[in-house]
Amino acid sequence: MAHNPVYADMGDMIVRFGELEVLQIADRDADGVIDADVVAVALADASAEIDAYLGRFKQPFTETPPILRRLACDIARYRLTATSGVLITDEIRNRYKIDVLELLKALSRGDVQLGLDSEGAQVATSDSGVVFTNNKNRIFARDAT
Repeated sequence: MAHNPVYADMGDMIVRFGELEVLQIADRDADGVIDADVVAVALADASAEIDAYLGRFKQPFTETPPILRRLACDIARYRLTATSGVLITDEIRNRYKIDVLELLKALSRGDVQLGLDSEGAQVATSDSGVVFTNNKNRIFARDAT
């Protein structure tokens, strides 16, 4: 079984949360440098957690949907904070327990879409936000009886 690549990297974490915060939660040897391997493991674990909810989607994805990058960063941040000795704030806890988990459950149920076609590639959207797809195996058609 092929495993998806991780959905985010350390650069994504730094862009989202700032270098200082990533340093605080991922400097295990207290040398003033972010431990890249610690961040990589947290992001791999986060990606595996996401994959557990996305079993209905064809994987690996052709492109990483941007929402999965954000979710991976939020999960990794929560897990790294929990193991770093840094206080888990309500904001970090709520982003994980409410925002991330609820969105993953909605994706799993099909209530929310990733904006991917049947091959796992991003679909084009119009300026109005309408998603266009080309599904050759339609279940319902105008001429269906």
